[in-house]
Amino acid sequence: MPTVAVLDMAGKEIEKIDLSESVFGIEPNVSVMHDVVKNYLANQRHGTQSALTRAEVSGGGKKPWRQKGTGHARQGSTRAPQWTHGGIVFAPKPRSYRYTLNKKVRRLAMKSALSSKVASSNMIVLDKIALDEYKTKTIANMLKAIGSEKKTLIVLPELNSKVVASAANIPGVKTAMVNTLNVYDILNADKFVVVKDAVSQIEEVYA
Repeated sequence: MPTVAVLDMAGKEIEKIDLSESVFGIEPNVSVMHDVVKNYLANQRHGTQSALTRAEVSGGGKKPWRQKGTGHARQGSTRAPQWTHGGIVFAPKPRSYRYTLNKKVRRLAMKSALSSKVASSNMIVLDKIALDEYKTKTIANMLKAIGSEKKTLIVLPELNSKVVASAANIPGVKTAMVNTLNVYDILNADKFVVVKDAVSQIEEVYA
């Protein structure tokens, strides 16, 4: 059973807690995590790119020169793809890139991502994050104290607008609630910082 230290905002260890073996202690499945990250990124695409085919560009109705006897290759339109201002071959059109994955696959990927952070000692559990005011410096000092000054994902048990707004000004720092947690954000972060109450919520959801 994995065990992690619980720190306060000053970086001092308060206690140690045991994590659920079935959520934080499994063998990470790299293939499944790759599939889920690929799915997440595909679903983020807007799919609004568009270009004109040769049927849609204006002009080109007149044959540029006669069929034979000029020494040139035969041409029927100045809007063919090889011409400047011509249409695009297989032009991209607006479409949805969205697709879904099996729920069991998504759950396994989430457990794998969580377990990989614990295995690499990149998961930090905080007792709580308490702010009396909107103060970016407080969050920055906290991250420095716990040794998380690179890309960081902070997971809160519930929405705390002061924490979210204060962390938003720090480059590379992202906040999430348990119900908005995703595999991509976990793997993309160098440090995975979780409030203690959020740990129990994650175990409740994924155990």
